[in-house]
Amino acid sequence: MNPLPPLSGVALAITAIALALGTFMQVLDTTIVVVAIPTIAGNLGVSADQGTWVVTSFAVSNGVSVPLTGWLMQRYGVVRTFVVSVLLFTAASLLCGLSWSLESLVAFRILQGVVSGPMIPGSQALLISIFPPHRRSTALAIWSMTTLVAPITGPILGGYISDNYVWPWIFLINLPVGLLCALLCWRGLAARETPTRKIPVDTVGLGLLVVWVGALQVMLDLGKDADWFASTTIVILALVSAISFVAWLIWEITEEHPMVDLSLFTTRNFALGTLALCLTFGVFFGNIVILPLWLQTQMNYTATWAGLATAPGGAVAVVLTAVLVPLTARLDARVTATVAFIAFAIAYFMRADLTPDASFESLVWPMMVQGVAMSLFFVALVTISLQGVPPQRIPLASGLSNFSRITAGSFAASISTTLWDRREALHQTRLSEGISVYDPTLTEAVATLHATGLSYTEALAVWTRTLINQAYAMASLDYFWLSGCLVLVMLPVVWLARGTRRG
Repeated sequence: MNPLPPLSGVALAITAIALALGTFMQVLDTTIVVVAIPTIAGNLGVSADQGTWVVTSFAVSNGVSVPLTGWLMQRYGVVRTFVVSVLLFTAASLLCGLSWSLESLVAFRILQGVVSGPMIPGSQALLISIFPPHRRSTALAIWSMTTLVAPITGPILGGYISDNYVWPWIFLINLPVGLLCALLCWRGLAARETPTRKIPVDTVGLGLLVVWVGALQVMLDLGKDADWFASTTIVILALVSAISFVAWLIWEITEEHPMVDLSLFTTRNFALGTLALCLTFGVFFGNIVILPLWLQTQMNYTATWAGLATAPGGAVAVVLTAVLVPLTARLDARVTATVAFIAFAIAYFMRADLTPDASFESLVWPMMVQGVAMSLFFVALVTISLQGVPPQRIPLASGLSNFSRITAGSFAASISTTLWDRREALHQTRLSEGISVYDPTLTEAVATLHATGLSYTEALAVWTRTLINQAYAMASLDYFWLSGCLVLVMLPVVWLARGTRRG
């Protein structure tokens, strides 16, 4: 940053709030859509599974844009890059709100994800620069709290808007916030622009990255509806992704100025820490998608109540982050990560005991335990990953770690919905195998429903719906149980890493 004195007083407060708003908007748009998927899908005439493309398209395009952020900030300056990113994100939000079909909404969400890449790293860097050195922990606390508050607000706000207004307002509310954020940041920070320099950009590496990640994401999104490799389209997408991935690896390893510095994976802690971060975050993100879908499509929850059921985890994380992180700062990060993994596993296993008629309280308790894990997980895994990375390479390592995490989350969302549907189909088949129109249990159930005034066809439809509901419940429990097991598998991975320095 330019050697200008830190801000103070009202100017510091206004600029810090404006920068926090930038982070808040970006994180909010990842979570606000999740509980609105059934509403958006219904309004656009597509299935809820197809509606998840609205989440995955944003996540994967945002992940791909992250490696480009460092080059943009060095080429055009941190302030200019951040403000322009906020303005483009606001414009993309307007386009999302004006979408007329799923295809147009997904296209605008991709645009929104691409232009939002610099928002989080930019806000963090600028927050640190405007505070005096002895108060930089305050700057990081503001940034951290913002990233934790947004996941609480997102599901509640998304649910409320879906139930009481029209879904485009989920995106249109970004307009006044984005314009205010850009205006205040430019007025307060324009004079503090960082030096710029012309540096080469790895266009080939970026192009190959977009191709292999994009082809793989499209394959995962379309596969469950196209019968996977029985479809020529899916086979072609898989080949394109595999070939471009290999080409990307070779190019990035041999390129003098690579877009993604893969040599960082030769550092043991970075490789193991990033592996654990990606898999655990993928499981976490998959649960964020599956749970609201189950609540709304099978358990008759409104979008608002689905949001309220998922919000407590973030609330607990906000409170505990301020309390636990300072206390665990002197611990080996592997110990902290172990506690986080165990808390995640307990939350998932608690969820695996739910029933189709589970009470609201039984949904909230696992979320609160998950909040304990969230308060420790990110700090611990980032600490492990960056241990042993030279200081001058930490920005590159942080960017690569974030790219890997975000991309893993988008892939996991698609894989999770596919697995959920496959398990539902399996359980539905098994439940109906031994049942026929002559089965006494079915006959009695239909007769009971018929006695309430329903016709035979209507009674049979109600019974079939109950069967499907039970199959989805069993599929959900399978998924939650698998989630707990996968998280526990990561325990030995973090302990293979070197211990971190205390403090």
